[in-house]
Amino acid sequence: MASFITTKITMHFLLVALLLNFVSARRLLSKTGQEQDPMVFKYHNGPLLTGKISINLIWYGKFNPSQKAIISDFITSLSSSSSSPSQVQPSVATWWKDIEQYYIYTSINKSMKTSSLQLLLGKQILDENYSLGKSLKMQQIEQLATKADQIMNTISVVLTSSDVAVEGFCSSKCGTHSSLHSKFTYIWVGNSETQCPGQCAWPFHQPLYGPQSPPLVAPNNDVGLDGMVINLASLLAGTVTNPFGNGYFQGPANAPLEAAAACPGIYGKGAYPGYAGNLLVDSATGASYNAHGGNGKKYLLPALYDPSTSTCSTLV
Repeated sequence: MASFITTKITMHFLLVALLLNFVSARRLLSKTGQEQDPMVFKYHNGPLLTGKISINLIWYGKFNPSQKAIISDFITSLSSSSSSPSQVQPSVATWWKDIEQYYIYTSINKSMKTSSLQLLLGKQILDENYSLGKSLKMQQIEQLATKADQIMNTISVVLTSSDVAVEGFCSSKCGTHSSLHSKFTYIWVGNSETQCPGQCAWPFHQPLYGPQSPPLVAPNNDVGLDGMVINLASLLAGTVTNPFGNGYFQGPANAPLEAAAACPGIYGKGAYPGYAGNLLVDSATGASYNAHGGNGKKYLLPALYDPSTSTCSTLV
């Protein structure tokens, strides 16, 4: 499509890459035949998303009400006041607040103290009858994304159910983010529970490769959806800080490591390959998590790269 002019950003198998001492399959391929940029996380002078951003959810396939609530409550939790006395810490909002660091260090506005960015839950569109079938190309993901508003200050999130195969899903990616017309951004994340939980739902499933340790109990008792939250969180961080391929990232532009992707497999302090880190554990369920969300939900969220310290920052 001629209007599709921006660079596609792909969420790779970060854990598997870490365990194999690589960064991603696409980076490996890109090394052949040309010299790559130095692996330094930096700002490339492009725009970041600002203002009030509506997150529109496009549910493709079968999702039950509790599964939809896991995602929608996560989105609404991003905008909760991290300083509110009623907000249980560590919180999803506190995790998201770390994104403000990226706005402080942009050369286009060095005087900015905080980000004006605010994410809000927008429309929810249901496609339970698989209007495009159960085997999708990336062009069809783009088509689904355009079912919501194609305007600035929106992010369309396409969520595919566990019985939907997507081009590249499990073989090279767990999700993607990209843009259309240099203004409309979108994300796709797949439910990997039955197709590739070892790649896209770790640490709630044993990894396909590398050190094998018992999987953690998913905080919302849904391996597929809790895995989707991890990937969605990473892609949201990448979308706002590198929406059009010229924001913050490390490595080559055609296979960038972004705000969360630059910290693969890290969820708590002490993390190492095959070990997610020292996490909080729910005494009643045994589930591992690092963030409290709305409606009593708990989530496991990835570490974010902190440009002020050049380290990976975790909630716990």
